[in-house]
Amino acid sequence: MTAIAVLGSTNMDLVAYVPKAPRLGETVTGRAFRTVPGGKGANQAVAAARSGARVVMIGAVGADEFGVRLRSALTAAGVDTAGLRTVEGASGTAHITVDDEGGNSIIVIPGANARVTGLEEGDEARIAAAGALLLQLEVPLSAVQAAARAARAHGVRTVLTPAPAQPLPAELLALVDLLVPNEHEAAALTGLTAPRQAAAALLERVPEVVITLGAAGALYAARGREPYAVPAPRVRAVDSTAAGDMFVGALAVALGEGRPVREALGWAATAASLSVQRPGAQDSMPARAETDAAFATGGAS
Repeated sequence: MTAIAVLGSTNMDLVAYVPKAPRLGETVTGRAFRTVPGGKGANQAVAAARSGARVVMIGAVGADEFGVRLRSALTAAGVDTAGLRTVEGASGTAHITVDDEGGNSIIVIPGANARVTGLEEGDEARIAAAGALLLQLEVPLSAVQAAARAARAHGVRTVLTPAPAQPLPAELLALVDLLVPNEHEAAALTGLTAPRQAAAALLERVPEVVITLGAAGALYAARGREPYAVPAPRVRAVDSTAAGDMFVGALAVALGEGRPVREALGWAATAASLSVQRPGAQDSMPARAETDAAFATGGAS
């Protein structure tokens, strides 16, 4: 079984469903509201666990009701929470608006995630025992860099999702094996809006890149290889929240199992396509058997 470590955020998602997202200064009436466990780190941990990996989560929750629920949700998904500490204060929250086309806008309040500033006792051993380390940018960069250094020291593959987009130090990028931005994050990192051009620019900093393109699938690029696109199954999106995290978690599992890259990308795209057909973040993530069945038939409906 593939072993994966995740260092990152855990948030309670406060989700409002609306026909159309409000513009600045506008008030709209929503049709539903939910509180669901999320956070890019926790989402990727659950995605990898649902995809068949043995997963350990490193991060923090607050000493509040949300913290209890967030830990419980990870445990229920089969994620080892030995590296998830509880700190004083509030847990992280994400305030999400989802429209009837499945699009979303998100405001993140870091809460306990801001206290994850480095590795604590046992964290390096958790990373060393994994085949891959998944990182994002919803915890301080100091912790992300410390985890990446530990992964490199122990020969563990590092996968970074550069979200939310921000300038990244050369030291961190030098420790990344696979960078997985979406097209907007790729543009923010390079100043280039065309995905193929952005991928070429990113390959000057990291050896391998996958740019996710939403309903259009993903673009793969690696040094010394011709880039190519992998399509996503055509589906009707209900909620795209965490689809990118589902993709990354599934991709890490598929690559850890030694699947060819093109097949791994297709399998991960299938998993993400299943997730967008359901509301919520972690709640929407398919089990491995569902992804396998959909991938075998070439679709995700």
